[in-house]
Amino acid sequence: MALPFIPSDAGLLALQAAVVAAPRPVPRVAWLERFRGRGWALVPIGSIVVVIFAIRYVSDTATGLTDLALVAVPILAALALGWAMRGARPVAALAAIPLFVLAWASKNTLAGEAAGALLSALSCVTLGVLLSAVTPPKWLKAGIVLMACADVWLVISDLLQSPNAVLVAAQPPAGLPQLQAEIFGTVSMGYGDLFVAALLGAVLASQWRRQWQAALLTLVIAAVFDLLFFFISELPATVPVALALLVTESWQWRQQRRVSVALRRPSMRADAIPRQAR
Repeated sequence: MALPFIPSDAGLLALQAAVVAAPRPVPRVAWLERFRGRGWALVPIGSIVVVIFAIRYVSDTATGLTDLALVAVPILAALALGWAMRGARPVAALAAIPLFVLAWASKNTLAGEAAGALLSALSCVTLGVLLSAVTPPKWLKAGIVLMACADVWLVISDLLQSPNAVLVAAQPPAGLPQLQAEIFGTVSMGYGDLFVAALLGAVLASQWRRQWQAALLTLVIAAVFDLLFFFISELPATVPVALALLVTESWQWRQQRRVSVALRRPSMRADAIPRQAR
């Protein structure tokens, strides 16, 4: 769709930041507790490294992922609207239907592209909430940083560009909408770039203020980071999310340290106060 770079990029960056703010804190589900473990922290890095190498060396991987997204994304988006996101209502899950219809009927328009990107973003919210339910927070945070590091490595080593182009170009059957990547105007963003944003939002969901701070930080850092697009054509969009996490974690650590130091200071006892002559 013919839309200048800046509004196209701004639209996707705003969507990524909104995904950070979207996940809601959910109570622990009993049947999920049996699956809880640190190994789930490898899912973020695996979702990018395994997928890229599978597309590169296993034929029809891109087609399979495209078909999987076509089925899974609307279902997961409905779950987000009905359960996983802040303000979710069961009846709101039905909104996924008109979004899918719009993404299909107007897939070559900005409205259709926006609907498809929104469906993908909502599906990531559900995945983020589910993964945070079975992964200890510290380990999931480490997984977010590792995913960004892997993304940087893949971009710098020129291993990402070709498989990513193949995935973005894959067409679902019967002219159905592409939901395996987000395209808006003249800019595209990978599914993993929204997935990592959902993970950050989910891991901070129990701390509403920190979650919003992380969302705003993601937007600001991403906007500055994307100035590099004037010099290079591809950037690892997971990096601003990881940086936002590191900044919020650093700020939280400083606050806790300050409180800890204040509590350790010996208070002046009443009997130690010098008496004044009457």
